[in-house]
Amino acid sequence: MKKQITDFIKKQSIWFILLLSLIFFGTMQANFLTLRNFQNIFLQISINGLMAIGMTYLMINGEIDLSVGMIYALCAAVVIGFQPLGIIPSVLAALATGMVIGAINGIFVAKAEINSFIVTLGAMIGVRGLLFVYTGERAILGTDLRFTYLASTRIGGVFPLPALIFLVFLAIGEYFLRNTSHGRNAYAIGGNQDAAEKAGIAVKKHLIINFVLSGAMAATAGIIAASRMNTATPTLGRMNHLWVIIAVVLGGTDLKGGYGNLVRTLGGIFVIGILDNGLNLMGVHTFYNMLFMGSILILVIFIGKKFEPLKS
Repeated sequence: MKKQITDFIKKQSIWFILLLSLIFFGTMQANFLTLRNFQNIFLQISINGLMAIGMTYLMINGEIDLSVGMIYALCAAVVIGFQPLGIIPSVLAALATGMVIGAINGIFVAKAEINSFIVTLGAMIGVRGLLFVYTGERAILGTDLRFTYLASTRIGGVFPLPALIFLVFLAIGEYFLRNTSHGRNAYAIGGNQDAAEKAGIAVKKHLIINFVLSGAMAATAGIIAASRMNTATPTLGRMNHLWVIIAVVLGGTDLKGGYGNLVRTLGGIFVIGILDNGLNLMGVHTFYNMLFMGSILILVIFIGKKFEPLKS
């Protein structure tokens, strides 16, 4: 009985962390447990949450994408820069940009067999340079105020539309992970890529698809971020890839691949969002905020090494 309780706590640890975070900040800050604050939290987590969907797929594969933050920033700039052509063409241009960069990452990883850390690190640097060239190293402003409706709309006057978009994509992503051959293949490839190839799984095609997915999710996040202020800056996205990776790892996805799911990634995204929001409400300086987040990640990885994650 004791072992069953321990195993349950290990498997559901992210939800215990989330509950403790809610209790702590709810006790420490009177403004934390308010509708307005939770609207802000849902709006904030939608950005990293979208990127975490693609990152979860890749990390289940045993891969990683360090370029998501820069893809996110570049696509935010593209959707603003293309606004004179119309909202729909500008959105499609941003999505295409993210998917093309994702495809390039995937081709180098799958076809050229270069480690995804190296490929996406290079992409992160290259896309950042492209972002500075495209923006001329300055903020660019949108011309169509209708574009801001995407981020400002509240469903039922309460729930932010970007959060709904994130949750819909997350639900679709979780369904595909659990109920399709593509999802099952993700676990097989992450568990043992050589065995997956021998079993007839098209590993290279699968990896490219998931890198394209990661690029598309980063682009969607960039579109929503640009909609919030109808502007884009070259400084956007510098730390987002780190918060996304932390959230996915907090959610229990194995860095070595073969294990993870989007429901627990959602828990990790909520924990990161609530910690960031709560610490800001308490007036904690950004540098200490980052130190605290980094310490949590190291602690979680340490625990994961000491107690192997349950594969069920």
